[in-house]
Amino acid sequence: MAGRYARVIPTKRFGRLRPRTTWPSAGRVLVVGSAVPALALAGWLLAGLPLLLLGWFRPLPMALLGGGTALLLCLLGLRRLPESVPALGRHVAAVAGIAVASGLFNGFLRSEQLFVRRDPATYAQYAIWLARHGSLPIPYGQAGFGGLDPALRFDSMGFYDFHGAIVPQFMPGPPMLDAIGYWLGGVPGLLLVPPVLGALAVLVVAGTAARLAGARWAPLAALVFAVSMPILYTSRTTFSEIPSLILLFGGMTLLLDARHRLRTGGGARIAAALAGLVFGLALLVRIDGLRDVLPVLAYAGVLIALRRISWPPAPTGTGTARRFPDGRLGVPLLAGLGVGGFCGFAACYLLARPYLMYLSGSLLPLLAICAVVVVVTAAGAALAPKIAVRLAARRARPGRTDRPAQPGGPERGDQPGRPGGSARRPAWLSRLPWLTKVFRSSALPGWAAALVVLVMAGFAVRPWVQTVRRVAVTSEDMLTADFIEKAQMANRLPVDGTRLYYEDSLYWVVWYVGLPVVVLATLAAAVLARRLARGRALEWLLPLAIIGWTTVTTLWRPAITPDHPFAARRLVPVVIPGLILLAVWGLRWGRDRLHHAGRGTRLAMIAGVLLFVVPPAVISIGTAFSPVERGEADGIARMCAAIPRDASVLIIERVTGDRFTQVIRGQCGLPTARVKNPQGSSVALGFDVRRVIGKVRAAGRRPVLLAADQAQLAPYGTATQVLRLRTHQDERSLVGPPDAVWSLASDVWMTVPQEPR
Repeated sequence: MAGRYARVIPTKRFGRLRPRTTWPSAGRVLVVGSAVPALALAGWLLAGLPLLLLGWFRPLPMALLGGGTALLLCLLGLRRLPESVPALGRHVAAVAGIAVASGLFNGFLRSEQLFVRRDPATYAQYAIWLARHGSLPIPYGQAGFGGLDPALRFDSMGFYDFHGAIVPQFMPGPPMLDAIGYWLGGVPGLLLVPPVLGALAVLVVAGTAARLAGARWAPLAALVFAVSMPILYTSRTTFSEIPSLILLFGGMTLLLDARHRLRTGGGARIAAALAGLVFGLALLVRIDGLRDVLPVLAYAGVLIALRRISWPPAPTGTGTARRFPDGRLGVPLLAGLGVGGFCGFAACYLLARPYLMYLSGSLLPLLAICAVVVVVTAAGAALAPKIAVRLAARRARPGRTDRPAQPGGPERGDQPGRPGGSARRPAWLSRLPWLTKVFRSSALPGWAAALVVLVMAGFAVRPWVQTVRRVAVTSEDMLTADFIEKAQMANRLPVDGTRLYYEDSLYWVVWYVGLPVVVLATLAAAVLARRLARGRALEWLLPLAIIGWTTVTTLWRPAITPDHPFAARRLVPVVIPGLILLAVWGLRWGRDRLHHAGRGTRLAMIAGVLLFVVPPAVISIGTAFSPVERGEADGIARMCAAIPRDASVLIIERVTGDRFTQVIRGQCGLPTARVKNPQGSSVALGFDVRRVIGKVRAAGRRPVLLAADQAQLAPYGTATQVLRLRTHQDERSLVGPPDAVWSLASDVWMTVPQEPR
C-alpha cells in the first residue's frame, strides 16, 4: 500500500503523453498503514471460521481464501481513501520506527509459555492443534488405550471434556491468527506472532491518535503505548488482548475515515460496513468483546434515528429538509456489526460452548444489558420522527423563549392563558425547582463534564470505602481462592482467599501509564463530554463512548485473578490505549490554550512529553528485559523425542496431567490420557494404572507412564527423566506493580512398564 500510489500526472515526452506516478503523501501512508492491520485480521478471521467449522483449516485453503478475503477487505476499505490526516514525513517515520522497534524488542525477549499453566499456553496449544489438524473438537483417541475406562480422563487445564471430545477453553480467533506462525516456522514461528501483532497494535493506536488529535501527536501516543508494561507483557506471548485491541481501535479508525469520506468523496457506506464488521469480529477474539462493542450498537441506532429526522424541521411548503450526513452510516454500520457479531456468537456456541457455560454467571447479565440496548435503540430509531415533530412543535409555541423564567414567576410553557400552555404543573415538580435547572439544556454540558470527574474521583477513593471480596462457592472459585492465598503468602500479606483487590483497579492503571496520563485523560474526557453535550467534537462521540463505558465497567469489575502482571492484561484492549489517546488529546488542548494566551509552549510540551513517557517506562524496566519461561520449546522437543512413537501415554500425577496432557497430545502427536487420582491424593491408584496398562498392550501399543517425581513411578519400573527445566515465571504481585521475575522448576519422569513374564 505504501508503494507507488495511483495519482497520475500526465507529462509530454517525445510527442506522447506518458503517466508519471508520485509517491503517496505522508498523511496517506499513515492512514493506510494504520487501517490495514484491522482489515487484514478481519479478512483472515472471516474466512477462517467457516473453514474451521468444516474441518478444512489448512495452510492451502487459508492461504487462498483467508489471504484473498483479507486482500479484498483492504481493497474495499482503502479504495479512494481520502487523505484525512495531514502529516509530515517525520511523523510517519517516527511512528514506523517505534512500531518496528517494539516488534524487534518484544520478539527478541519473547516468552515461551507452552506448558499449560495459564492462559497463554492454552492459546498456544490450541493454535498448534489447529495448525496441525485443522478441525475441532479434539478426539479422545481412546483406541490407543483399548477403549474407554472409568479410570481414564482426557481433559486437562484449559481443555474441557464435552460430549465425548476435548474442547479448548477460549474463542478460536487468536489461535487462528497464531497458526500462521506455526505454518511458517513451527513453534518458533508461532512464538513470534505476538510481537508482530504488538507492532501492528502500535500502528493502529498511532493512527487513531492521528485522526483524533493530529499527526504530530501520533508518535507520542505510540511511544507511551509501546513502553507500557501491560503492552510489553501481552506482546510477548499468545494472549487475546492485542488482537482484540487491533480490531476495536481499527474499527474506530475505519469509522472516522467513513465520516471523512462523507464530506470529501465516495465509499462512506462501504467503509462504515467494514468498520461494523471489524467491531463485530472482536467477539470472535474475546467473548468479553460483547461489552466493548455495546456502545457501537447504540451509536448505530443514533445514526439511524438521525437519518430519519431532519433537525430543525424545514418550513412547511419549502420541500426541503436538512439531513444529518452521518446518519447515512447507521444502517451499514449496524449491518456489519451484525455479521461480525453473528460470527462471534456462532463460534462461541459451536466451538466453545463449555467456556460459554463457565462464563454464564457474568455473560447472562451482559446479554440482558445488550437486549435492553437493542430494544431502546430500535424504539428510538422508530420513534425518532415523531419525537422530532413534538420537540419542534414545543419550540414553535407562542411565547416560547430561551430566557429563564423570572424568580417567582410562572415557568415557560406553563403560563395560564397562553396557547399550548398548561395552567398547572405537577406539584412534585414545584417542590423541586432545582431539578428543572439541572436538566436545563444550558446546564447539561457542565453536568456531563462533572460526571466524568466524579466517576474517576469515586474510583480514586474506592480503596478507602470498599474491600471487594468473593466467598468461594463453585470449584473454580475455590481454586482461585487457593491461588490467591498462595500469592498472599509469597507476597507476605495477610492470608485471606476472599480478597479480590478490585478496589485498587484505578491504581493499576496509574502504575502502568503514570498519574499524569490518568489526570490529563480525565480532564480531556470532561472537556470532550462538555463539547459533545453542546453538539461539538462529534468525531469523538463513539471513541469516547467505547473508552468511557469499557473503562468504567472494567475498573468496577476486572473479573480476573488479581496477581500482576497477569491481571494487567485486562487493561490492554481499551483502557490503556483509550486513556493514552485522551491524554494526548488533552496535551494538545492544553498547548492550544497556552498558545492562544500568548504564552510559550516549548518548555510545557517538553515537560508534558517527559511526564507521559518516563513514569510508565520506569515501571516497565523491572520486567522489560526479563523474558519468562524460556527453554520450554526445546524441553518439549526433547521430551517428545524420548517417548517411543508407538506409545500411548498415561499421566498418573495431577500437576503433570494438568500441564502436559495437551502438550503431548498436540505437539508429540501421541494418544494421551490421565489416570484419575482419588480425592486428597495427587497420584493415581496402582490397580487402576495396571488395569489400563493391560488394556493398552491389548490394543497393540506400548504403555508409557509420566509423573513429576521418580518415586511416583517406582512401582511400575525404572524411571528416566525426560524433562528438567529451570527457568523464570511472571511475578504474582497483589499490591504493587511487578518489578522482578520468579523462578520456575519443571520436571517430568518417564517409565515404560515391562510386560510380565
